[in-house]
Amino acid sequence: MKILVTGAAGQLGHDVIQELQENGLQAVGTDILPVAVLPEGAAYFPLDITDEKAVSKVLSEVQADGVIHCAAWTNVDAAEDTENQPQVFAINARGTENIAKACKLTDTKLMYISTDYVFNGQGNQPWQPDCKDFAPLNVYGQSKLEGERAVCARLRKYFIVRIAWVFGINGKNFIKTMLNVARSHDTLRVVNDQIGTPTYTKDLAKLLVAMIQTDRYGYYHATNEGGYISWYDFACEIFRQAGLPTQVLPVTTAQYGLSKAKRPLNSRLDKTKLVQNGFAPLPPWQDALMRYLKELQP
Repeated sequence: MKILVTGAAGQLGHDVIQELQENGLQAVGTDILPVAVLPEGAAYFPLDITDEKAVSKVLSEVQADGVIHCAAWTNVDAAEDTENQPQVFAINARGTENIAKACKLTDTKLMYISTDYVFNGQGNQPWQPDCKDFAPLNVYGQSKLEGERAVCARLRKYFIVRIAWVFGINGKNFIKTMLNVARSHDTLRVVNDQIGTPTYTKDLAKLLVAMIQTDRYGYYHATNEGGYISWYDFACEIFRQAGLPTQVLPVTTAQYGLSKAKRPLNSRLDKTKLVQNGFAPLPPWQDALMRYLKELQP
């Protein structure tokens, strides 16, 4: 089975390529970079997903059995800048539309990686995968929602997998930020009113690779297990496991006040549909954090 992965040089895409290789599947990576360092054995094609003709050409040539679409603009705060918004929508909305169109022409199943940011972030009940109560709070969320709509409007063979609070070895994330800031600060302020669950890219990649080999299409939510927590809770556990004495002070989002983009307070994602459709849940986030900290060690 041959799987094409967009955004292969990114935090999630890199681990998806690795997982495909470890499962004996043929992996083809694409990204905007002229050259990318991928796990050994993976083919690579430079690809600008905002170029519809280029997307069609690559998918036609590769003849993949499935596409895992990880490529995205993910800088949430920078997406709020007026000068960046055309590019944000070009990548997350129209780029995804280009992928969906090409998949339709080649009759290829598509997996689109989306986000909890498509919801309004209110309340305290977990969001259901098939909920259509969309009301994104920021530009990033709106652009990802338009990507979702582009996929489901054009294809029948698709997976839309929403994730949240992602961390992996190949990119920036909350854990790396906390560890870096702790080198120069004894005390940190972290918000305690945004609630969700972290997602380790290595664990997520296992699920995505298992899922793409099936025809159990539809909307899914995927984060690690272990319960819903705040960013404050997460920071405390990071420092505890890392053996650092850094003190963490809980503050509200309003008190923190540094983010340009409005963040959802409720990022709880209901994942029971995974088990109902025969997929294994991800391990607890506490265990994922332990493994990740070991992975970060030189």
